[in-house]
Amino acid sequence: MRTVMWRALIGVLSMVVGVVAAPGQAGADAPRWQWHEEFLTAPDGTRLHADVLRPLGLADDVRTPVIMTVSPYRAHLMHLSEPRPQGGPSTEDLPVSLFLDAGYTYVIVDLRGFGGSNGCPDFGGPGERSDVKTAVEWAAAQPWSTGKVGLNGVSYEAWTGLMGLAEHPAGLAAVASFEPVIDPYAYLYMQGIAWKFSLKPISETGIRPGDFAGFEHLLIASTPPYPTDSAEYKANASSVDPACYSHYIAETTDHDANSAWWRDRDLVEKLRGDTTPLFLGQGFVDYNTRAYRSYELWNALGPGEHKAWFGQWGHRDCTKACGAPQFASELLAFFDKHVAGKDITVPGPRITVGQFDGRWRSETAWPPADSHAVDVDLRPGRYNDRGILPGADREIWTVSQPLEQEQHLAGTPTATLTLDGPATAAVTVEVYDIDPDDHATVITRGIAPVTPTAQVRMLGQDWPIPAGHRLGIRVTDVVDDVWAHPPAFAPVTVTAARIHLPLLATVRTPDLAGGLADSIPKWRNEKTVSLAADLVNNATVTMNFPPRSGG
Repeated sequence: MRTVMWRALIGVLSMVVGVVAAPGQAGADAPRWQWHEEFLTAPDGTRLHADVLRPLGLADDVRTPVIMTVSPYRAHLMHLSEPRPQGGPSTEDLPVSLFLDAGYTYVIVDLRGFGGSNGCPDFGGPGERSDVKTAVEWAAAQPWSTGKVGLNGVSYEAWTGLMGLAEHPAGLAAVASFEPVIDPYAYLYMQGIAWKFSLKPISETGIRPGDFAGFEHLLIASTPPYPTDSAEYKANASSVDPACYSHYIAETTDHDANSAWWRDRDLVEKLRGDTTPLFLGQGFVDYNTRAYRSYELWNALGPGEHKAWFGQWGHRDCTKACGAPQFASELLAFFDKHVAGKDITVPGPRITVGQFDGRWRSETAWPPADSHAVDVDLRPGRYNDRGILPGADREIWTVSQPLEQEQHLAGTPTATLTLDGPATAAVTVEVYDIDPDDHATVITRGIAPVTPTAQVRMLGQDWPIPAGHRLGIRVTDVVDDVWAHPPAFAPVTVTAARIHLPLLATVRTPDLAGGLADSIPKWRNEKTVSLAADLVNNATVTMNFPPRSGG
């Protein structure tokens, strides 16, 4: 079965990725660590593979604190879609040198069914959560460990960090989780409608529906061993239960958020009240793990020395290209205090916020305490749910008068609409920043099925709207490169609609060092459209914005 999946993987990668690494391309520099492998056993008998990286020259009996990444993506032969002709531990995009140079041991553990581990993947389910607990407790008990472990990662590898928090393993001292999956259902679907993911490196435009994610992960799970891998690694990488794969596909393509399978994987409630120090990061313009439920998780945490970065970057941490060079030092200090036990103060505020204007500020809460809902009634009308080609018949605009004072959206807008249309149709609400030349840039958006009273919850953002600009709201059927929605080919009547805009009551003065993240001009370039003057004039209504204090 794995052989069949691997052949499929090669075909997909040849078509989609077209990448063949040149010999010596990766790992050309001599490793800066000493490496050995271990196998550990989960309570259900699953065998997990671990790569253990230690500072060069460090004796085996010297105890160090441990940083760990638990991952589905670290097979020796291939990291995601990038072949690894040198084999060995897969460290791409991990801050291994940062932590080894600071005296840590770095451990990389394969989730069940991936890399050198056997068993069935279960997309954040009880098996994978058990793997994280097993790995942390194993590392904490090793003779080369101080007994304190920190989990670190981005994306799925950030998700496993949150799984660790949910399982409370002995020895887990802190977690850094950037762009995590928090609720895998919300990662793939928004109210039953599949998100579209990019087709990198060919295009970052959304093409692949969320329904394909399970199949893609099984392709990754089917990566063969490296020729020189150990016998157990090879045996684990080659074993699979076909029933496991078919069950995995069936569950990940279920659009029902209320299924027991999906509810069990929602970590917001599992982490409510948690006090283990968490360093959480979420990019507002991330195309992958979108800014949707991160803030629910953040605000559900219990008291503790938590830390967050929320700002204008994509699917990565802020080690580079975010415009804020202090990130790496804050990350290291966070683990130095909570895992290494150093008597230091972690620099930076509790919450670092990167605004869309490229400026940075500190906050004690997000959404901020003075973010309050300003209700705006939207124009009624009718649109056609037909998808495919743009057109005025697919949208209803509501546009404000030019703003007399800067407004600052900080939070998660919501909208309530009274609709008449088929249940197979969709309703999308988008918020725009419209400049004096009628260039409209998407601030945020959300989608829902058409129901008599539809509730649309949009993505979070932190966006100053300058004086002289207008606020625009567009109601439409679907954004074709963002969601996969089969057209209903039917009209939808909007008889009433209201949007709740989270606006800051107090003017902010940015107080942190930092500059323009590279994602901001990219977003403006990709998410800006020119509006006809008559459209703006005909859609203009007076919106009452309360005056802001401070500044």
